[in-house]
Amino acid sequence: MKPGKLHAMAAGFASSCSVYRSILTLATITLIFCTILTLKSMHFSPRDPLDPPMNLSRAVAGVDGDADARFSSVYHFPDVFSRNYAEMQKNFKVFIYPDGDPNTFFQTPRKLTGKYASEGFFFQNIRESKFRTLDPDSADLFFIPISCHKMRGKGTSYENMTIIVKNYVDELINKYPYWNRTLGADHFFVTCHDVGVRATEGLPFLVKNAIRVVCSPSYDVGYIPHKDVALPQVLQPFALPAGGDDIENRTVLGFWAGHRNSRIRVILARIWENDTELAISNNRISRAAGELVYQKRFYRTKFCICPGGSQVNSARIADSIHYGCVPVILSNYYDLPFNDVLDWRKFSLILKESDVYQLKSILKAASDEGFISLHKHLMEIQKHFEWHSPPVNFDAFHMVMYELWLRRHVIKY
Repeated sequence: MKPGKLHAMAAGFASSCSVYRSILTLATITLIFCTILTLKSMHFSPRDPLDPPMNLSRAVAGVDGDADARFSSVYHFPDVFSRNYAEMQKNFKVFIYPDGDPNTFFQTPRKLTGKYASEGFFFQNIRESKFRTLDPDSADLFFIPISCHKMRGKGTSYENMTIIVKNYVDELINKYPYWNRTLGADHFFVTCHDVGVRATEGLPFLVKNAIRVVCSPSYDVGYIPHKDVALPQVLQPFALPAGGDDIENRTVLGFWAGHRNSRIRVILARIWENDTELAISNNRISRAAGELVYQKRFYRTKFCICPGGSQVNSARIADSIHYGCVPVILSNYYDLPFNDVLDWRKFSLILKESDVYQLKSILKAASDEGFISLHKHLMEIQKHFEWHSPPVNFDAFHMVMYELWLRRHVIKY
């Protein structure tokens, strides 16, 4: 090839490289500019992790008129929570299927008292709340209002429960187009009784596809943490007022009393029931011992032991929180309510079941400053574990709705 032609080709190649570099530089500048605009539009500014976070009360001021929420490190990401919570309050819509006879197992709760009251409160609260929409086409999620607890109250057998639930859901599928759009992934049902697990375990299409809002879930009943929601099990109404700034009265190191209906509870009672510093009873406290003796123990105790039970556990965790006794979660597999919002390590101790053998030394190792910090944070989250009618901002109902809000963008088929 002639030298002149080679020179021309080299010059052309150099020119092409120059144009390419210019285009690449322009694209980089454009990307940076767009990123800055996006961050500004989200009202988000990256912070150093050690900088003080935004004030939660300022972020949620104007939401239902509640400006009393205080920021705390007890929330994993308080700024994200406050923004999402405010958006949920404005935009979240749930359609309740109107089908089913309210006098049987549908639409209305069995009662608002007792250890399964959470189910009843949710049924009533969702009807009273602004989240309910009568327009299914504008709904983010669809509520299947069947109460397994109500079935239990009417003495329905497990076999008939499964048939009733299946027939009801089949009717909704055939009557409405909404289930088939997602195979039920944007539908949810609520149950706080272990019969809810039994009544639906024979319906894999419902359990695997729909969102299950269930009390005290454990992984051995098919609970899927990223899909399903832990419904806080609360014994309402509480027999005594909430515990407060009463640390000086808490002279008992640890407390548990209950039925030995799981392996870990049997071990707990066998090892520690005769200990002089741990108040461990291998059975429930009899009423013959005095009025509200069980509840009053929470007031006098630093750490309340919450061992895993059989499938649905008890309301012991919510009791501990209400009465100001730091819960000690003693379970290998347990999805704690609101654990993607609340940092449970800031107001509870979370132990493996094998730690039961060192339980006393673990509790005694907690410094006074450490316990005071746990107790302080415990007071801050009490409001999230209370049910009201009508619902109150930031209460258990709104926190469950927030968890559902986070799951509204489910996989669409």
